[in-house]
Amino acid sequence: MRIARFTVDNEIHFGAVQGAPGAETVTVLAGDPFYTGIHPTEQRHELADVRLLAPVIPRSKIVCVGRNYADHAAELGNELPTSPMLFFKPNTSVAGPGDPVTLPPWTEEVSYEAELAVVIGRMCKDVPVERVPEVVFGYTAANDLTGRDVQRTDNQWARAKGFDGACPLGPWIETDLDTSALAVRSRVNGETKQDGSTRDMVFDVPFLVSYVSQAFTLLPGDVILTGTPAGVGIVDEGDRIEVEVEGIGVLPTVLRR
Repeated sequence: MRIARFTVDNEIHFGAVQGAPGAETVTVLAGDPFYTGIHPTEQRHELADVRLLAPVIPRSKIVCVGRNYADHAAELGNELPTSPMLFFKPNTSVAGPGDPVTLPPWTEEVSYEAELAVVIGRMCKDVPVERVPEVVFGYTAANDLTGRDVQRTDNQWARAKGFDGACPLGPWIETDLDTSALAVRSRVNGETKQDGSTRDMVFDVPFLVSYVSQAFTLLPGDVILTGTPAGVGIVDEGDRIEVEVEGIGVLPTVLRR
Protein backbone atom coordinates (compact mmCIF):
# COMPACT_ATOMS: atom_id res chain seq x y z
CA MET A 1 0.00 0.00 0.00
CA ARG A 2 1.19 3.52 -0.84
CA ILE A 3 0.61 6.07 1.94
CA ALA A 4 0.94 9.73 0.97
CA ARG A 5 0.70 13.00 2.82
CA PHE A 6 -0.89 15.77 0.79
CA THR A 7 -2.74 19.04 0.80
CA VAL A 8 -6.00 19.90 -0.94
CA ASP A 9 -8.38 22.80 -0.29
CA ASN A 10 -5.86 24.20 2.22
CA GLU A 11 -6.07 21.09 4.41
CA ILE A 12 -3.39 18.47 5.06
CA HIS A 13 -4.32 14.78 4.97
CA PHE A 14 -2.79 11.34 4.84
CA GLY A 15 -4.11 9.18 2.03
CA ALA A 16 -3.85 5.80 0.33
CA VAL A 17 -2.72 6.06 -3.30
CA GLN A 18 -4.21 3.57 -5.75
CA GLY A 19 -4.30 3.06 -9.48
CA ALA A 20 -1.94 2.81 -12.44
CA PRO A 21 0.63 5.53 -13.20
CA GLY A 22 -1.12 8.58 -14.63
CA ALA A 23 -4.52 7.50 -13.34
CA GLU A 24 -3.96 7.38 -9.57
CA THR A 25 -6.49 8.36 -6.97
CA VAL A 26 -5.87 9.07 -3.30
CA THR A 27 -8.34 8.06 -0.59
CA VAL A 28 -8.26 10.23 2.52
CA LEU A 29 -7.35 8.41 5.74
CA ALA A 30 -8.93 9.16 9.09
CA GLY A 31 -6.35 10.49 11.54
CA ASP A 32 -2.61 9.87 11.60
CA PRO A 33 -1.76 6.35 10.40
CA PHE A 34 1.40 6.27 12.53
CA TYR A 35 -0.69 6.42 15.70
CA THR A 36 -4.25 5.40 14.79
CA GLY A 37 -3.67 2.85 12.02
CA ILE A 38 -4.78 2.95 8.38
CA HIS A 39 -8.50 3.75 8.21
CA PRO A 40 -9.79 4.85 4.77
CA THR A 41 -12.71 7.25 4.52
CA GLU A 42 -15.10 7.68 1.61
CA GLN A 43 -13.40 10.91 0.53
CA ARG A 44 -11.34 10.51 -2.64
CA HIS A 45 -9.36 12.79 -4.98
CA GLU A 46 -7.57 12.44 -8.26
CA LEU A 47 -3.85 12.42 -7.47
CA ALA A 48 -3.33 15.10 -10.12
CA ASP A 49 -5.62 17.43 -8.14
CA VAL A 50 -3.63 17.35 -4.89
CA ARG A 51 -0.17 18.55 -3.88
CA LEU A 52 2.03 15.86 -2.44
CA LEU A 53 4.00 16.75 0.69
CA ALA A 54 6.86 14.92 2.35
CA PRO A 55 5.16 11.66 3.39
CA VAL A 56 6.42 12.05 6.95
CA ILE A 57 7.93 14.78 9.11
CA PRO A 58 9.86 12.84 11.76
CA ARG A 59 8.81 13.79 15.27
CA SER A 60 12.18 12.77 16.59
CA LYS A 61 15.04 12.11 14.16
CA ILE A 62 16.46 11.15 10.80
CA VAL A 63 19.34 8.70 11.21
CA CYS A 64 21.62 8.39 8.19
CA VAL A 65 24.17 5.75 7.26
CA GLY A 66 27.39 6.83 5.56
CA ARG A 67 29.54 4.83 3.14
CA ASN A 68 27.19 1.86 2.94
CA TYR A 69 28.02 1.09 -0.71
CA ALA A 70 31.61 0.08 -1.54
CA ASP A 71 31.61 1.83 -4.91
CA HIS A 72 30.51 5.14 -3.37
CA ALA A 73 33.13 4.95 -0.62
CA ALA A 74 35.76 4.27 -3.28
CA GLU A 75 34.73 7.17 -5.52
CA LEU A 76 35.30 9.59 -2.63
CA GLY A 77 38.56 7.93 -1.61
CA ASN A 78 37.24 6.52 1.67
CA GLU A 79 37.75 3.18 3.36
CA LEU A 80 34.75 0.99 4.07
CA PRO A 81 33.57 1.20 7.69
CA THR A 82 33.71 -1.96 9.79
CA SER A 83 30.38 -1.03 11.38
CA PRO A 84 27.62 1.33 10.18
CA MET A 85 28.68 4.99 10.20
CA LEU A 86 25.77 6.99 11.64
CA PHE A 87 24.91 10.68 11.57
CA PHE A 88 21.77 12.80 11.97
CA LYS A 89 19.72 15.19 9.89
CA PRO A 90 17.23 17.46 11.70
CA ASN A 91 13.56 17.31 10.78
CA THR A 92 13.87 20.88 9.44
CA SER A 93 15.93 19.40 6.59
CA VAL A 94 12.89 17.54 5.19
CA ALA A 95 11.43 18.70 1.87
CA GLY A 96 8.62 17.20 -0.17
CA PRO A 97 8.47 15.93 -3.76
CA GLY A 98 8.87 18.80 -6.19
CA ASP A 99 9.67 21.32 -3.47
CA PRO A 100 12.36 23.82 -4.43
CA VAL A 101 15.41 23.65 -2.17
CA THR A 102 17.34 26.84 -1.52
CA LEU A 103 21.08 26.16 -1.44
CA PRO A 104 22.95 27.76 1.48
CA PRO A 105 25.31 30.62 0.58
CA TRP A 106 28.16 29.02 2.56
CA THR A 107 28.61 26.00 0.28
CA GLU A 108 29.66 25.94 -3.37
CA GLU A 109 29.73 22.15 -3.83
CA VAL A 110 26.32 20.65 -3.19
CA SER A 111 25.94 17.00 -4.18
CA TYR A 112 22.95 14.67 -4.51
CA GLU A 113 22.73 11.17 -3.02
CA ALA A 114 19.87 8.82 -4.00
CA GLU A 115 18.84 6.58 -1.12
CA LEU A 116 16.26 4.10 0.11
CA ALA A 117 14.74 5.36 3.36
CA VAL A 118 13.12 3.25 6.07
CA VAL A 119 10.17 4.73 8.01
CA ILE A 120 9.65 3.40 11.53
CA GLY A 121 6.10 2.52 12.57
CA ARG A 122 6.30 1.89 16.31
CA MET A 123 8.38 2.78 19.34
CA CYS A 124 11.18 0.24 19.67
CA LYS A 125 14.61 -0.43 21.17
CA ASP A 126 17.16 -3.23 20.72
CA VAL A 127 15.21 -4.87 17.91
CA PRO A 128 16.53 -8.30 16.83
CA VAL A 129 17.19 -8.57 13.10
CA GLU A 130 14.46 -11.19 12.67
CA ARG A 131 11.86 -8.85 14.22
CA VAL A 132 12.70 -5.74 12.19
CA PRO A 133 9.62 -6.15 9.90
CA GLU A 134 7.42 -5.70 12.99
CA VAL A 135 8.68 -2.15 13.59
CA VAL A 136 8.86 -0.85 10.00
CA PHE A 137 5.92 1.19 8.71
CA GLY A 138 7.29 1.30 5.16
CA TYR A 139 9.85 2.73 2.77
CA THR A 140 10.31 5.89 0.74
CA ALA A 141 12.91 7.55 -1.48
CA ALA A 142 15.35 10.12 -0.14
CA ASN A 143 17.92 12.58 -1.46
CA ASP A 144 20.78 13.15 0.99
CA LEU A 145 21.88 16.57 -0.24
CA THR A 146 25.42 17.32 0.97
CA GLY A 147 27.69 20.36 1.01
CA ARG A 148 30.90 18.53 0.02
CA ASP A 149 33.25 21.47 0.68
CA VAL A 150 31.83 21.97 4.17
CA GLN A 151 31.86 18.22 4.78
CA ARG A 152 35.62 18.26 4.11
CA THR A 153 36.41 21.27 6.31
CA ASP A 154 34.10 20.75 9.30
CA ASN A 155 35.05 18.17 11.89
CA GLN A 156 31.55 16.65 11.71
CA TRP A 157 28.76 16.56 9.14
CA ALA A 158 25.89 18.41 10.82
CA ARG A 159 26.12 21.57 8.72
CA ALA A 160 27.04 19.83 5.46
CA LYS A 161 24.08 17.44 5.59
CA GLY A 162 21.58 19.15 7.87
CA PHE A 163 20.75 22.45 6.19
CA ASP A 164 17.13 23.34 5.44
CA GLY A 165 15.86 21.21 2.56
CA ALA A 166 18.81 18.79 2.65
CA CYS A 167 16.53 15.75 3.02
CA PRO A 168 13.84 15.53 0.33
CA LEU A 169 11.54 12.55 0.97
CA GLY A 170 8.79 11.01 -1.15
CA PRO A 171 6.72 10.71 -3.16
CA TRP A 172 4.94 8.41 -0.67
CA ILE A 173 5.58 5.49 1.68
CA GLU A 174 5.34 1.97 0.30
CA THR A 175 4.32 -0.31 3.16
CA ASP A 176 5.05 -3.65 1.47
CA LEU A 177 8.47 -3.96 -0.17
CA ASP A 178 11.29 -6.48 -0.43
CA THR A 179 14.43 -4.39 0.05
CA SER A 180 16.99 -7.06 -0.84
CA ALA A 181 17.60 -6.04 -4.48
CA LEU A 182 15.97 -2.71 -5.35
CA ALA A 183 17.32 -0.40 -8.04
CA VAL A 184 18.38 2.99 -6.63
CA ARG A 185 18.91 5.67 -9.29
CA SER A 186 19.33 9.39 -9.70
CA ARG A 187 19.01 11.67 -12.72
CA VAL A 188 20.14 15.27 -13.06
CA ASN A 189 18.33 17.26 -15.75
CA GLY A 190 17.23 13.95 -17.26
CA GLU A 191 20.70 12.35 -17.39
CA THR A 192 21.24 9.20 -15.32
CA LYS A 193 23.98 9.70 -12.73
CA GLN A 194 23.50 6.83 -10.26
CA ASP A 195 22.30 3.33 -11.06
CA GLY A 196 22.84 1.00 -8.12
CA SER A 197 21.09 -1.75 -6.22
CA THR A 198 20.41 -2.37 -2.56
CA ARG A 199 21.95 -5.82 -3.05
CA ASP A 200 25.31 -3.99 -3.00
CA MET A 201 24.84 -2.50 0.46
CA VAL A 202 27.62 -3.25 2.93
CA PHE A 203 24.99 -3.59 5.67
CA ASP A 204 21.47 -4.58 4.62
CA VAL A 205 18.24 -2.98 5.77
CA PRO A 206 17.31 -5.42 8.58
CA PHE A 207 20.82 -5.18 10.04
CA LEU A 208 20.78 -1.38 9.88
CA VAL A 209 17.42 -1.01 11.62
CA SER A 210 18.52 -3.42 14.34
CA TYR A 211 21.88 -1.65 14.74
CA VAL A 212 20.34 1.83 14.91
CA SER A 213 17.78 0.64 17.48
CA GLN A 214 20.61 -0.50 19.73
CA ALA A 215 21.94 3.06 19.82
CA PHE A 216 18.69 5.03 19.96
CA THR A 217 15.08 4.43 20.91
CA LEU A 218 13.17 4.69 17.64
CA LEU A 219 9.79 6.42 17.54
CA PRO A 220 6.90 6.27 15.04
CA GLY A 221 7.81 8.40 12.03
CA ASP A 222 11.56 8.23 12.55
CA VAL A 223 13.44 7.79 9.27
CA ILE A 224 16.62 5.85 8.52
CA LEU A 225 18.55 6.68 5.32
CA THR A 226 20.48 3.62 4.17
CA GLY A 227 23.33 5.02 2.05
CA THR A 228 23.92 5.83 -1.61
CA PRO A 229 25.55 4.06 -4.57
CA ALA A 230 28.33 5.52 -6.73
CA GLY A 231 27.75 8.35 -9.18
CA VAL A 232 27.32 11.39 -6.93
CA GLY A 233 28.24 14.78 -8.35
CA ILE A 234 27.93 18.54 -7.93
CA VAL A 235 24.71 20.37 -8.78
CA ASP A 236 23.66 24.01 -8.66
CA GLU A 237 20.84 26.50 -9.09
CA GLY A 238 18.26 25.44 -11.66
CA ASP A 239 19.21 21.79 -11.69
CA ARG A 240 16.44 19.21 -11.36
CA ILE A 241 17.30 16.02 -9.51
CA GLU A 242 15.14 12.91 -9.70
CA VAL A 243 15.69 10.08 -7.23
CA GLU A 244 14.02 6.82 -8.19
CA VAL A 245 13.77 3.75 -5.98
CA GLU A 246 12.33 0.63 -7.55
CA GLY A 247 8.92 -0.27 -6.14
CA ILE A 248 8.39 3.20 -4.69
CA GLY A 249 8.54 5.89 -7.36
CA VAL A 250 10.27 9.12 -8.34
CA LEU A 251 11.22 11.96 -5.99
CA PRO A 252 11.94 15.24 -7.87
CA THR A 253 13.81 18.22 -6.40
CA VAL A 254 14.62 21.59 -7.97
CA LEU A 255 17.51 23.69 -6.66
CA ARG A 256 17.65 27.46 -6.30
CA ARG A 257 19.83 30.07 -4.61
